[in-house]
Amino acid sequence: MSAAGVARTAAPRSSGEPRARRKRRPLERHRRKSTLLTVFVWISLVYFLVPLLWLFISTTKDNSDLFSTFGLWFGNSFQFFANFAHLFTFQGGVFWQWALNTVIYAVVSSVGATALATACGYALAKYRFRGRSAVFSVIIGSIMVPLTALAIPTYLLFAAANLTDSMWAIILPSLVSPFGVYLMRVYAVDAVDDSLLEAARIDGAGEYRIFATIGVRLLGPGIVTVLLFQLVATWNNYFLPLIMLNTPSLFPVTVGLAQWQATASAGGGAQVLFSTVLTGAFVSIIPLIVAFLFLQRYWQSGIASGSVKG
Repeated sequence: MSAAGVARTAAPRSSGEPRARRKRRPLERHRRKSTLLTVFVWISLVYFLVPLLWLFISTTKDNSDLFSTFGLWFGNSFQFFANFAHLFTFQGGVFWQWALNTVIYAVVSSVGATALATACGYALAKYRFRGRSAVFSVIIGSIMVPLTALAIPTYLLFAAANLTDSMWAIILPSLVSPFGVYLMRVYAVDAVDDSLLEAARIDGAGEYRIFATIGVRLLGPGIVTVLLFQLVATWNNYFLPLIMLNTPSLFPVTVGLAQWQATASAGGGAQVLFSTVLTGAFVSIIPLIVAFLFLQRYWQSGIASGSVKG
């Protein structure tokens, strides 16, 4: 065999080794990337769970143990049930009223804001009308305005309408969600197919019926997202109720617990409220956790339906 033939027969064997190494390199990079992502996920998990763990452990301590024992471990005595009993009976059980007020504010505001944001976002995404771009630009700009800058004008407006120190002073401002409108508009552009709307119009369906039967169903995951955003925002809202409400029986949990905290920090033997305030904070986050666990399945169903959409 000639030298050229030997070279030709040996070439495929030698070229196989670099190809195998090239195949191993992406796998190695993928493993390194997966390891980094796993470490980042665990760090994020610890970051979010440690405050919840500290809050839960704090509800099992009395006031002396809160300041004399390690924060992430239990104290000398287990006061979990005693703290709960004191929370629900202190000042005539006013915490029950605060919790009910918070539920009313959060549910009514989140449902109303989600309905308005869904209708507005759907209209901006699927209808062509004069001034549509200008309206959307104003909505985008309003997202950049901090809520604290609107606090004084909102208070003066509601004071002129004699609506301060009432539930409407909390519910009505919370019905406006520029971010929710933006989110629903962006989601509706791709989630609702124009051909489905045209087919429904050809069949004689009106615009309200099309929106209720087709648009709302296709916008399900986006609606749940806006609903949760508004629910959490209204549930945790502190500044608006603080400036609008004067009657303690109208306070939400956030303002009520802040009043107890201010009383505890003032001294004069009132420091027994520290464990009560922490227990109230722990109770206040339970409904949000339950709401998220209940509504997350709609996210999953929306992602699953979108993955097989052809």
